[in-house]
Amino acid sequence: MKKMNVVLTSLMLTAATTTATAGGILTNTNQSIDFLRNPARDAAIGLDGVYSNPAGVAFMPEGFYLGINWQYAHQTRTIECNNPLFALGKKNNGQSTKTFEGVADAPFLPSIQAAYNKGDWSVQFNFSVPGGGGACEFQDGLGSFESVVGSIANQLKPLGATGYDMDGYMQGRQYYFGFQLGAAYKITKDLSVYGGLRVLYGTATYKAKISNIMVNTANGYLDFGSFLQGATTTVDAGISKVNAGIAQYQAAGLDVPAELTTQLAQLEGTKQSLNSLQKYSQGVNLLCNQSSVGVAPVIGIDWRVGKFNFAAKYEAKTEIHMKNESTVNEASEIPAVNKFRDSEKVDEDSPAQLALGAMWNISNDFRLNLGYHHFYDKDVKWYNNTQDLLGGGTNEYLAGVEWDLTDKLTISGGGQVTRYQLTDEYMNDMSFVVNSYSLGFGFNYKASDHVTLKAAYFQTNYGHYNRVTSTEPLVSDSFTRTNRVLGVGCELNF
Repeated sequence: MKKMNVVLTSLMLTAATTTATAGGILTNTNQSIDFLRNPARDAAIGLDGVYSNPAGVAFMPEGFYLGINWQYAHQTRTIECNNPLFALGKKNNGQSTKTFEGVADAPFLPSIQAAYNKGDWSVQFNFSVPGGGGACEFQDGLGSFESVVGSIANQLKPLGATGYDMDGYMQGRQYYFGFQLGAAYKITKDLSVYGGLRVLYGTATYKAKISNIMVNTANGYLDFGSFLQGATTTVDAGISKVNAGIAQYQAAGLDVPAELTTQLAQLEGTKQSLNSLQKYSQGVNLLCNQSSVGVAPVIGIDWRVGKFNFAAKYEAKTEIHMKNESTVNEASEIPAVNKFRDSEKVDEDSPAQLALGAMWNISNDFRLNLGYHHFYDKDVKWYNNTQDLLGGGTNEYLAGVEWDLTDKLTISGGGQVTRYQLTDEYMNDMSFVVNSYSLGFGFNYKASDHVTLKAAYFQTNYGHYNRVTSTEPLVSDSFTRTNRVLGVGCELNF
């Protein structure tokens, strides 16, 4: 019973199966094609600043601006698991190491920026997907699924089990749609401020399945339910035999031997364990839909000094309480399942973010950009207080350059280094991030006085996070990911 509960616990902890491509643990910062071609946009003056530097948009010429962006992101998540129990699996060829790979595709990540500048004022609107953005699918399930099934098979060895077989599946789909409305005001010709509100609408669906569980025996593979039924019959026969022996001693007025009492207790314990597993004989099938809305303020400032521009933006924490519509109705038996109990509200706050930027106009056609992001991950409220397992918040360091080759063509490139403060306690195969560095490049082409076309490519290169959960026997995991993004867009001004 306890071991299979761990399976269900694992199934419930899938909230991070998102396709975040840049930013913090739960935040996407790639909200424009301009970001893809040069991530260090925190002090840049442009329409994409509606998200990255809203105060700076006030320094654009008067008029109405509309930007439309489309991104395609492809990501993989790979976990190499080492567990001696895997050697019992039919599909594992006696190997204790197994690789589980999830594929996450976000074929359509849209964003829209709009601004109307008049006098000292700039009224702005932004629509984006600042969290999630696709579905991550593990066709063979996860190591945490299979290790528990292997553990059950191992415990059943005294009853004739020699191995197991199973099918696993996991999919998580999550979108956070962001709507931001605000205004910037030029206090002086070189100083502007911004204030606005961001609304996040979150929607998610989680599917997890463990099916076709089989137990290998001397007579071949048996359905898990059939094996339990046969094992229960055998154990019942043993209990009856021991009880008959005890009854004979009692009828003769003799003391019952200790070994018979011990044997009876062991058999009754085995029967209790078998009974507790009956409800899982059909495997596990989870389907949960979630949704919620949260609101938070956003403020910003931009200051121009000669050839330099400095900017800062602060997005406050957004409190999110996801409401469940789930197939899980009897979560009271298993506390860890409460996260996905039907009608339950789950804390999934989006952390506050501080962004600082600087831009140096080295010449009229060449610019250098720098940026820094900090996500206050420890100050949020996540399910089961998982934020407390982190060592601290996320830090990002950004740099990039832009070069106007002609009056019509601008090329740019840049990079970003992301450093999380991870711990072994926080990391698991359902919810993991890995330190990384990203590179992007692209161009803007001014097709006319009113239309600018954009295209860019962005790639994140991840390291490996290695975690050892047991040394005797050795149980370990190695986590890594891949990520590639292609984007095109256009900007209109009137």
